[in-house]
Amino acid sequence: MAAEKDKKELKVVEYEANGEIVKLSTSMIRKYLVSGGGNVTDQEVMMFLSLCRYQHLNPFLKDAYLVKFGSSPAAMVTGKEVFTKRANATPNYEGKEAGVVVVSKDGNLIEREGCFVLDSETLVGGWARVHIKGRNPEYQSVAFNEYAGRKKDGTLNSQWAGKPATMIRKVAVVQALREAFPETFQGLYAQEEMAEASDVQLDAQEIVAKELVESANSAEFEEPATDEIEVEVVEGKAVESDGSDVEIEEEVPDFMKG
Repeated sequence: MAAEKDKKELKVVEYEANGEIVKLSTSMIRKYLVSGGGNVTDQEVMMFLSLCRYQHLNPFLKDAYLVKFGSSPAAMVTGKEVFTKRANATPNYEGKEAGVVVVSKDGNLIEREGCFVLDSETLVGGWARVHIKGRNPEYQSVAFNEYAGRKKDGTLNSQWAGKPATMIRKVAVVQALREAFPETFQGLYAQEEMAEASDVQLDAQEIVAKELVESANSAEFEEPATDEIEVEVVEGKAVESDGSDVEIEEEVPDFMKG
């Protein structure tokens, strides 16, 4: 009986996202929103549900996915459009500039807007400046070597090797937005920031704690175990999962029928 009680599914949680009501439960997450082939834990599913509700993300519209490969920590994948849409919807947001930091062949450090890098230059970082109504702009610069994704042999992975300037510029933009509007972007991290996963974990745990205390709606939550939860939050696309063996007690969303 105790084992069956432990496996009890959470009730459907309802919240608003982009003007629509989202209905989400742990069984829906396991069945439709997990990819990678790994078996997500109850704590990881709870983390994902809490982050989606707290940040008003609609996973059925590709705002977020939960990804897990093997025994690696689960990763929350934030949709590509989330950062741009949220920035544009923020009343005090007044635009941004962003670009790369390079070292010229003469050894001069150059901060350039955009992602253009000459063959004779060395890419060493990215920068971004977010303009805020009534406040000084938020400026962030980041070092390339701190964030560049690498394989086990130390070489750049395919994304960073193919578009290094675009990737490091994006890191700077996301960090500047998060510093400028912490409530709007709390817990949302880009794939390019994976090197800073420890910060992601702490931020995500704070959000879950806040969710459990505030009880923003009438849904019944089961508090996760006190074991340390490792969660990485990234941006990108996830592939549909073949699901798990968890039974779905609620109705399947309309767009998945037929």
